[in-house]
Order: sequence, then structure tokens, then C-alpha cells
Amino acid sequence: MRYLTFALGKGRLANQTLELFEKIGITCEEMKDKNSRKLIFTNEELKLRFFLAKGPDVPTYVEYGAADIGVVGKDTILEEGRKVHEVLDLGYGKCKMCVCGYKDAAPLLQHHELIRVATKYPNIAKDYFYNKKHQTVEIIKLNGSIELAPIVGLSEVIVDIVETGSTLRENGLEVLEEVCPLSARMIVNPVSMRMESERIKNLLMKLRTQI
Repeated sequence: MRYLTFALGKGRLANQTLELFEKIGITCEEMKDKNSRKLIFTNEELKLRFFLAKGPDVPTYVEYGAADIGVVGKDTILEEGRKVHEVLDLGYGKCKMCVCGYKDAAPLLQHHELIRVATKYPNIAKDYFYNKKHQTVEIIKLNGSIELAPIVGLSEVIVDIVETGSTLRENGLEVLEEVCPLSARMIVNPVSMRMESERIKNLLMKLRTQI
């Protein structure tokens, strides 16, 4: 029996995923050792392998078959646009992708004016403004704290993930429009879905009883 390989987004997402897996009897003791320098962790008994990757890399590993299954945020799936099957909403890591800015920027979104949008997620922003709102915008990609952009006049609005909204409020910004809800999702490589159909379906069935 071949190994079924999982790519997990590093950090809180991986921890929550491992907690969920434990509930259905999938454990990986090696991963609990915080001092371990290992990159691949194995459960020999169940023939499972796990590795941690940066969020944006997870869909890439899954598309190319280096991992059969991945767990990553919906934002990453939308932004990366990889050829993978999204099979399950895991229900944690809930937040929203939103258009945010100063209150007086709201009319610019109603009147389809040409505005500048700063974001870490250019593909999601492009899709939202061009395909859903039919508004022409200039998209500026940033990597750091996006909230800074409207404050220093780099952009009229931002497209970013909002969890509690406290950072926005502290800086006098607010949510102007909601783009889409987000949460952790499970993705599967299309070939693995066919080849390992039974094992994967069995895993999904067990997970659904916990969600």
C-alpha cells in the first residue's frame, strides 16, 4: 500500500488540522516534537505521510502530485488558482475577504470610478472588481500591512482578510463590501482522487462526522 501524503499549511491551521485528525484516529506523534528538524513525518501503521508548507505552496504541491491531499485557507485556493479538487470545508479558520477603506470611499464603489486597490491578493481582487462588479481598478500588490495603503494615500481601498476588524477600527477604516467567506478547506490531487478513491472517500466520511 502506498503512502497517502498530506501537505498542511504551517501554523495554527496545521495544529487545528492535527487536532481534528486525532478525533478520527489519525495521529502523528513525530509532529508533536517541537524541536524536531524533520521535514516529513510518517505514520507507518496507517501508511500516511505529512509535511508542513507555507500556505501559498500547498495547492502547488497538491496540483503536481507531491501531496495527495492538502489543507489550506480558501483565500489561498482562490488566489493560487491551481488545478485541484476542493472536497471539504473544515469549518475552522473562519474569516472574510473584504473591501475596506475610509467611510468616504464607499461612493467610489457605487459609481464604478477608477480607483486604486491595494492587496496581498491581486487575483481575488481582480476577479471581484472585473467580473463581479464590472469596475475598472488599478491593483497594487503589497506584502506588508495592507491597512497602511489608504492611510498614506497609496490607494482608495484595500482587499484583505478580516477576522475581527479591530485593526481596521483602530485605524479609522471599515468594511465597505464583503467579497467572500473564508475558512480552512481540504483539497485533493485529481489523479489521487481516482487512484486512491476509496481511502480518500473513507477519510472524508470520517471527517464529516466530526465537523
